[in-house]
Amino acid sequence: MRVETILQNQVLLTALTAWFLAQVFKVPIDYFLNRRWNWAVAVSAGGMPSSHSALVVSTAHAIGLYYGFDTPVFALAVAIAMIVVYDAAGVRRQAGMQAEKINILVSELLKGHPISQQQLREVLGHTPLEVLGGILLGLVVSQAMWFLWR
Repeated sequence: MRVETILQNQVLLTALTAWFLAQVFKVPIDYFLNRRWNWAVAVSAGGMPSSHSALVVSTAHAIGLYYGFDTPVFALAVAIAMIVVYDAAGVRRQAGMQAEKINILVSELLKGHPISQQQLREVLGHTPLEVLGGILLGLVVSQAMWFLWR
């Protein structure tokens, strides 16, 4: 397999572009919401828009555009996208909320005791709005790139 063939994979390039743009957009959106620059959000999970949702939705949509919406591979891509989107807004979000509660318990109940002070990661998942932002970004990117490469 040669690098040139990978660089010609329009579905892969579309997916990576959507993911990259989602990560980049997190910085100015976070600034708008918090009025401070936090460059770490560009390489972290969570935040607006969901890069996970943008990646899988753009992949599924690009597969439909390039290979057909009636193909088994499109059906598989949609199924995987549904799982990832559900996980981003559901399971991972709940894990983040649980981490937040555990961190509160540790800080309030166990102050002064010789236990690990390492905090659990609280921002694991996404709000429904963040997931919707990722879905819309994924659709826009895949549609735009399809128009460019037709």
